[in-house]
Amino acid sequence: MPRTGTGSGSTGDERFVSPEQREVSAFTTKRPDSLEAFVGQEGPVANIRVMLTAAQKRGAALEHILFAGPPGLGKTTLANIIARELGVNLTSTTGPLLERPGDLLAILTSLHERQVFFIDEIHRLNRAVEETLYSAMEQYKVDVIIGKGPGAKTIPLNLSPFTLIGATTRSGLLTAPLRDRFGAMFHLSFYAPEELAQIIGRKALEHDIKISDECLLSIARKSRGTPRVALRLFKRVWDFAVVAGDTEVTTKLAEESLERLGISDEGLDEMDRRILMLILKNFNGGPVGISTIAAVLNEERDTIEDVYEPYLMKAGFLEKTSRGRCVTQKAYDYFKVPYTPDRFNPGPSVPLFEESESGSGEDA
Repeated sequence: MPRTGTGSGSTGDERFVSPEQREVSAFTTKRPDSLEAFVGQEGPVANIRVMLTAAQKRGAALEHILFAGPPGLGKTTLANIIARELGVNLTSTTGPLLERPGDLLAILTSLHERQVFFIDEIHRLNRAVEETLYSAMEQYKVDVIIGKGPGAKTIPLNLSPFTLIGATTRSGLLTAPLRDRFGAMFHLSFYAPEELAQIIGRKALEHDIKISDECLLSIARKSRGTPRVALRLFKRVWDFAVVAGDTEVTTKLAEESLERLGISDEGLDEMDRRILMLILKNFNGGPVGISTIAAVLNEERDTIEDVYEPYLMKAGFLEKTSRGRCVTQKAYDYFKVPYTPDRFNPGPSVPLFEESESGSGEDA
């Protein structure tokens, strides 16, 4: 039986705006089931539509596709839509679950012709598993080794033509041989507030919830450009409305609810503010390395890089340099802290922790 996974690992269950968090409630989130119903990512969606049409006309398996981008932007949803558009089943797993080549072979040999195989967090594949995947992607066959030592035999095993869809939040960690075997790579970007408002509006309509366009945009602007976050914030606002006995979600109610949840007008939550204040107060605005930030905050380095940093950089609060992370003028203004002109020449408080054995700035 193929192993299955639900996506990226946890990044803090108490964080309301974490796009990683999963929850199960009566307020279900129904994924769009077609490219026409998918909101946003117009460039990738248009190219996927062309690839699907071409594959169907040729009567061949769709080329392998890689989706890259921060969590919560629709990588898994698009994989499900592609399988649905092709009229085939989707078999899914995650990179960390494929511990041995045998785990991968069990799935590959169970795939039917033109079926879609989805691997989330593909950058976390075991090296031996990844190398087994090369020939499977390129030639639709794998070599199975039977026995050990001088008497071992290699038996080629043919596979049904299939489509591999990989998803990663860290495309830079993919090896060149694996990346080159994908026929197309699409980087998913953050959504515009208007797109998020449309997504929330569909959910409100699905559950017969009254909400104005102004309120939809108010929630969307605080959603970090991420549909998963937008829907979660909308659920929490609707909770406040239900408790208050209101039949409509108003802009005033939404803003008051999100303020009580610690979400600022810019979409920042408590952890975002802790990261920025750490750099501002402890390190004179930076530069400071990511390992230092993770150690001081007692948070996983990958979590900071995958979940927090992308939005902080997009929103203009944080920037990466060859020497480390620095806050911007916008962060100084946000916290009403006097700007430090010589922030690129910090005092002796910076090297509290060693960044890496090499001391390179990119760990920074």
